[in-house]
Amino acid sequence: METLWPKIERLLLDVTKPARYIGGEQGAQTPEHGPGKVAWLLVYPDTYEIGLPNQGLQILYEILNERPDAVAERSYAPWTDMEAAMRKAGIPLFSVDQHVAARDFDVIAFNLSAELVYTNVVNLIDLAEVPLHAVDRGPGDPLVMAGGHCAFNPEPLADFVDAFVLGDGEEVVSEINVALAEWLAQPVETRDRQELRLSLAGIEGVYVPALYESTYDESGRLVGTFPVVPSVPSEVAKRTVLDLADWPYPSHPLVPLTEVVHDRLNVEVFRGCTRGCRFCQAGMITRPVRERPAEQVKEMVRAGLEWSGHNEVTLTSLSTADFSGIENTVRDIIDDPVNGGRVSVSLPSLRVDAFTVATAAQIQKVRRTGLTFAPEGGTWRMRQVINKLITEEDLYGAVDSAFSQGWRRVKLYFLIGLPTERDEDVLGIAELGRRCVEIGRKYTKAITVTASVGGFVPKPHTPFQWFGQDTVAELERKVVLLREAAKTTKGLTIRWHDPSASAAEGLASRGDRRMGAVVERVWQAGGTFQEWSERFDLRLWEAALEAEGLSFDEVAYRDRGEHEPLPWDHISAGLHRDFLWGDWTDALAEAGVEDCRWTPCYDCGACTGLGLEHVVASPIPPAGGSQGTGQGLELGGRIPVRLMGTADRARAESTA
Repeated sequence: METLWPKIERLLLDVTKPARYIGGEQGAQTPEHGPGKVAWLLVYPDTYEIGLPNQGLQILYEILNERPDAVAERSYAPWTDMEAAMRKAGIPLFSVDQHVAARDFDVIAFNLSAELVYTNVVNLIDLAEVPLHAVDRGPGDPLVMAGGHCAFNPEPLADFVDAFVLGDGEEVVSEINVALAEWLAQPVETRDRQELRLSLAGIEGVYVPALYESTYDESGRLVGTFPVVPSVPSEVAKRTVLDLADWPYPSHPLVPLTEVVHDRLNVEVFRGCTRGCRFCQAGMITRPVRERPAEQVKEMVRAGLEWSGHNEVTLTSLSTADFSGIENTVRDIIDDPVNGGRVSVSLPSLRVDAFTVATAAQIQKVRRTGLTFAPEGGTWRMRQVINKLITEEDLYGAVDSAFSQGWRRVKLYFLIGLPTERDEDVLGIAELGRRCVEIGRKYTKAITVTASVGGFVPKPHTPFQWFGQDTVAELERKVVLLREAAKTTKGLTIRWHDPSASAAEGLASRGDRRMGAVVERVWQAGGTFQEWSERFDLRLWEAALEAEGLSFDEVAYRDRGEHEPLPWDHISAGLHRDFLWGDWTDALAEAGVEDCRWTPCYDCGACTGLGLEHVVASPIPPAGGSQGTGQGLELGGRIPVRLMGTADRARAESTA
């Protein structure tokens, strides 16, 4: 394939951070394109420094390039200066590996990790010189695909994307490759794009929007999204990889040539979460929990450090401290003589009720990496509503553990605008921060506690999907309230996410198929990189909504009823709708629900049909705190863990 490098190179002296566009990193591949090989361009729709560390993209990059019938290269969104230069010079979107034009690939596949990148997706399709709308693409055009967490409400991008992958991609990407190879083997003039759509729709975990149609009632409310072809399913189920041990990727992680976010080795220790935090879409849609064997984790760390030259590793998951035997795993990594005793370990997403002095002691042996805890709610009442069952004692114990081991800085994450929230819940954030500073000063005066606050956006496939989010004005009022309350505490810093951006995120996350026209209008008005605070402009979204006859009130700010059709009802994350509604009513009743990894099953639906109970290496909760269950550790392992089937449930109810 022709390389565009000579033309691209001429632009690099005049743009910021030219290293974003040159490729050649350790781990980069230069696969040989040719007949019988499906060519994939894997695109992260944000800048290189944001996208390169993305694990999902790196995993698929390796899996595809290991196949004899596939090649894969990467691309990222060029920053505004580079895009302007490319358009002026007539250079289309290109791969960073071999600088091949995007339109020369068979598939352009996007990773959707945040809703505000949607305008970037539209922009990149246009920059690739591919017809913007799926309906206008012909047999010689690339297939545009997308996956990632945001794909669980695919409708706002349905006009632009040919097919979405729901759930885990490791297995399904190969099945898609086989279907594409068969279709591409036909002469271009005889290829039927509808035939390809039907073939892809027959693969578990693949949603093809063109085979479905959304209908509305007289008032403009959604009635539902239904198949227009009898052979496709009325509900498309996600794909689930059952055993992470089968997928030890990435084995050769990319090592950047320039500074990127999360510039360290990343190793995934488990996937899924059953803590049941009601605001957390990732925790709901990635169930069930599947742990990677500890020995494999250690081997991936050892090999990855040797390959990359990094001296820091992050053990990733939604709640890393819940990994079975986490303290032993961290100790073995740090003490491994192969690593030279110079490797620091970072544990993101720490549950304060699973963090102990022993864990703190292990991870500070080499270097004190940053510690971040996420209480989310400022009061116990609020944490019961959101099912983040962390007591004040849990938090203070974790903070004391950290400060006693020599940490000086701790970050706390909170949400405001949660269901049933009162001003005292917001003020509780300042009180928790004040108390943490007070604890730290037992050890040293140089203490910094940062409370980072974000506006809550209800997400699909969560118990809060029926909730109408706070308006921009209400979130701004709460931020002012919190800032004023925190002023009296020296050492406590309040940071907050722009409430306007939360409003736009609500549109993109909860909108139906009509939201595609809004996204397109924002893009046409220059609204790219809306994830970046310096680029975000709420006025663009307001104008686009008005032009399409929609409103924030209708799409984002209003509550939904139990039986109201939702734009994502035809997409299944494996969770029963009645389970989610029951959890929503429990939230309104301020009732917490215990973690099902160590308590009886709630029949949420995630394990149904998988031949699994709970896929977890240990039935015993990790050491420390209340575990969010209210149980003492003496009960660990004594509560039976069993998947209750429909017949069992019926018998239990009949004898109750």
